Amino acid sequence: MRTSAVKSLILPAKIENLHGCIDFVAACAAGQGFGKRRISEIRLALEEVLVNIINYAYSDRPETGDIEIACRRTGENALEIEIIDSGAPFDMLASKEPDTEAEIPDRQIGGLGIFFVKQIMNGIRYAREGGRNKLTLTAESAGQLSA
Repeated sequence: MRTSAVKSLILPAKIENLHGCIDFVAACAAGQGFGKRRISEIRLALEEVLVNIINYAYSDRPETGDIEIACRRTGENALEIEIIDSGAPFDMLASKEPDTEAEIPDRQIGGLGIFFVKQIMNGIRYAREGGRNKLTLTAESAGQLSA
């Protein structure tokens, strides 16, 4: 398996930094030859993950922490995106799957964003290490939806 150098970015977990974080990952994907459609899908998944971190990870603290993002190529057609924060523990993989078959008035609020991220990304791993959340997303150039 071929890997490349890691490119990383650290910014305060504030809404005004959302697009800078997303643009950073989009540039990494473009640099690996990902197509526009796949990059748009990755942008959507990242927006969901990052908005959740910005809105909830540090909500119990007076000061906002940082979001650290690292990108690395992990194969001919794969990009690994690591997102780290030191906020409240949250394992999106442990979240209950929403009932997408239920009638809209009968559906529980929440969970669709995480479901959406799981549909877009080819792989997702979560770990809590040293008081930090470490979410690793793997995107293949063909993707889940665009294949």
